[in-house]
Amino acid sequence: MKRRIFLKVFAAAAGWISVAKRSFAAVLPESSAVPGGIAIKHLGASVKPPRVELGGKRVLVAGDSTGWDAVVGISLKTKADTSININVAWPDGKDETLAIPVGNKDYATQELTVKPGQVNLSAENLARHRRESAHLRKIRSTYSEPLLGSLILVPPCEGRRSSSYGLRRVFNGESRNPHSGMDLAAPKGTPVLAAATGRVVDVGNYFFSGNIIIIDHGLGFLTLYAHLSEMDVAVGDAVQSGMPIGKVGATGRVTGPHLHFSVYLNAVPVDPALFLS
Repeated sequence: MKRRIFLKVFAAAAGWISVAKRSFAAVLPESSAVPGGIAIKHLGASVKPPRVELGGKRVLVAGDSTGWDAVVGISLKTKADTSININVAWPDGKDETLAIPVGNKDYATQELTVKPGQVNLSAENLARHRRESAHLRKIRSTYSEPLLGSLILVPPCEGRRSSSYGLRRVFNGESRNPHSGMDLAAPKGTPVLAAATGRVVDVGNYFFSGNIIIIDHGLGFLTLYAHLSEMDVAVGDAVQSGMPIGKVGATGRVTGPHLHFSVYLNAVPVDPALFLS
């Protein structure tokens, strides 16, 4: 079941996209407070939204003066059956800390075979990977206003889901980080679409992810599209939901052509399946 709330959207002050002042119904995913999921925490009413943080990162707050909700991304590294604390700063000066219980979810394991040099990196490739990781951490921390629309996303391409979020990855027999997104298997050249309206904040080629595009949708809500064969947008471009931005490819560490699709909230990757219409 999905809940409807009302958001107010204002013209972006930066001027990269024009949105008339209006109200519209936005659908939020059902709360799934597990590692890698999202928690939707009702905060209460206030003329202006409170500022919410988790671990020093801004948390998305949606709603209106009759009631605000925090939409919290839960890191996959969070221990199950524990809790996380969000800090809420209200416009009237009141501060409070709210605990959110985190449940448990079992993720499957996937074994893959890739080129040996893509598992045990050379000194040169390791240095490159570390530079890229630092850059991507900065990009993932992007927080801009406003939220431009619903948190429900359109599918970024046509294709079979070949790998899901949270899979424990084993490359050439060696365990690596869990899968941070969803893989959609599709022929090379299949159009890739922007999953929601936003602004392009990163376009580049990375050792593991190949050609990628990252789109900022506002309030710390971002999407990433990886392993592309073509990238048809540039940093700073405004994109509309469903607009073609590139094509499926097999760049980076892959076993075949597919789209890797990730969703970020408050700088952590969360399960994209929770947001897809």
